Amino acid sequence: MGANQNTTQLEKEDRERDAAFKTALHGKTGAGGKGFTAMLGKDHGAQKEAVDEYFKHWDNKASATETEETRKARRDEYATLTRHYYNLATDLYEYGWAQSFHFCRFSKGEPFRQALARHEHYLALKMNLQEDMKVLDVGCGVGGPAREIVKFSGVNVVGLNNNDYQIERATNYAKQEKLDHKLTFTKGDFMQMPYPDNSFDAVYAIEATVHAPSLEGIYSEIHRVLKPGGVFGVYEWLMTEKYDNDNPQHRDIRLGIEQGDGISNMEPIPVALAAMKAAGFTLEANEDLADRPDEFPWYWPLSGDLRYMQSIWDFPTLVRMTHIGRGLVHRFVGALEMIKVAPRGTQKTADSLALAADCLVAGGKQKLFTPMYLMVGRKAKN
Repeated sequence: MGANQNTTQLEKEDRERDAAFKTALHGKTGAGGKGFTAMLGKDHGAQKEAVDEYFKHWDNKASATETEETRKARRDEYATLTRHYYNLATDLYEYGWAQSFHFCRFSKGEPFRQALARHEHYLALKMNLQEDMKVLDVGCGVGGPAREIVKFSGVNVVGLNNNDYQIERATNYAKQEKLDHKLTFTKGDFMQMPYPDNSFDAVYAIEATVHAPSLEGIYSEIHRVLKPGGVFGVYEWLMTEKYDNDNPQHRDIRLGIEQGDGISNMEPIPVALAAMKAAGFTLEANEDLADRPDEFPWYWPLSGDLRYMQSIWDFPTLVRMTHIGRGLVHRFVGALEMIKVAPRGTQKTADSLALAADCLVAGGKQKLFTPMYLMVGRKAKN
């Protein structure tokens, strides 16, 4: 924890290699089905390579024996770690969650997908996004939030992503919704963005910059590509003041979240606030939205507690996240692996996501962690 921009090692990009691996692993599934259907269409050899590359950072590396060298190794391979995480997890996310890969607040009687959209609308509102502004979405996933923000605000969005498979899926979804005239996607590393200085009116990131090896580094790069007077809004994943790194249970929770969500280096709130200032932003708003006294906590879809269900349409999402639902998925995927229908490593990935879900709920209940620390910063006009 506490990585500095000056000590951050940036990975060398190799777009030809990444594109070739996307083709080898995913084949034509990026343009076809989703969820389990897409998952079963992967190349088994390439899947094993992705599993080995990702889990080498976590296997036999418990929180009790974690060292700074272990964490530095993850930070040094931040782009590869994140890319392979989403090679493995994207289809499971779409199956078990939605096309917006983030958490949100909930109001009574509010359906799950409506709450996700409202969370995106709220960020656009706090940033004062206006019609036809040129906006960058940093770490855009498969484009769920970008499509929603385009429809809500009328802005033109460029989505940045270092995962070719997600870019292909995002591009196809934009075309299906006839939003491709307002929404495009770029392959790139957000620590070294492929854009000139002063390119965008606004930049936002929804639970994505947590994948950076240095918050000061990513925020500085965002500051560079913003036009003078431009605005940056972010929902950040952070550890709260209640987190104690000397507490073994707290460390287990933090490491479980990092492993199950492809995070090389999660930071506490003061580090993020200092990073915004060091990057050159003037903070206009900052608040932990998870700390508001909501009746329905942000983590309820992971809790498996059916009491929180707001609509019958939430049942398929919620039941998949119960312990029974996850147990069934574990056994089902294991059986598919045994008969060589699902590629080996699919069950291991699903289990890692389940561990993360348990740690997210524990971190949320104990208020050790927030997935929605809101910050809105402004770049100076001169």
